[in-house]
Amino acid sequence: MAELADRCAVPVHVGVDLPIRLPAPVEAAAWFVVGEALTNVSRHSGAEQAWVGARLRGGVLVLEVRDDGAGGADSGRGSGLVGLADRVSVLNGRITLTSPAGGPTVLGVELPCV
Repeated sequence: MAELADRCAVPVHVGVDLPIRLPAPVEAAAWFVVGEALTNVSRHSGAEQAWVGARLRGGVLVLEVRDDGAGGADSGRGSGLVGLADRVSVLNGRITLTSPAGGPTVLGVELPCV
């Protein structure tokens, strides 16, 4: 995830605590989600910085991508967030998005690792 953060036009703080290697489908989905989320931060948020967190909780990968931008992200206005939700649902995962006007935007993803 550090590679994705390095490519982002907005400074990204990364906090990853993963004591084991994840199953390949989960790892691929996580990479896709974080990459797409950071692309959205760069293109749409007006953020000065972003944060990416990843940890395991009871056999579930918990991801969070947040920024200090303007908020207002809406899955109904584009295909990017819908694509993320589709990718997560294929793995029986869960996605949440909070993005009130004025920010912050927080994307949460939970992916079972079993």
